[in-house]
Amino acid sequence: MEELDYKQLINEGRRYLKLEFNYSKLTAVEKMSVLLSTMAVIAVVAVLSAFVVLYLASMLSNMISEATHSMWAGNLVVAVIFIAMILLVLALKKQIIIDPITRFLTKLFLTPNDNE
Repeated sequence: MEELDYKQLINEGRRYLKLEFNYSKLTAVEKMSVLLSTMAVIAVVAVLSAFVVLYLASMLSNMISEATHSMWAGNLVVAVIFIAMILLVLALKKQIIIDPITRFLTKLFLTPNDNE
């Protein structure tokens, strides 16, 4: 009778481990799909935003060129604006790039139960 109990216990243990493994795979697939879909949305928004910024920069350059009657002055002002934006992003990269990505990944991959 004890042998039957051990066999049943071993079978239940195997079944439990198999279910836990399948649950882990499903959770990983779910989290990866959220991560990849978020990356795809960000990529599309970044490309469209780049077109908008280039169009607006061209408009600003033309407006300044007409106001100053000098094409190089308009282009120079737009170039200085872009350089200032690059320097601003580099100065604030931790606050505007690294920290939001870290928060997103932490919320996605770490659950309250993982911290215990």
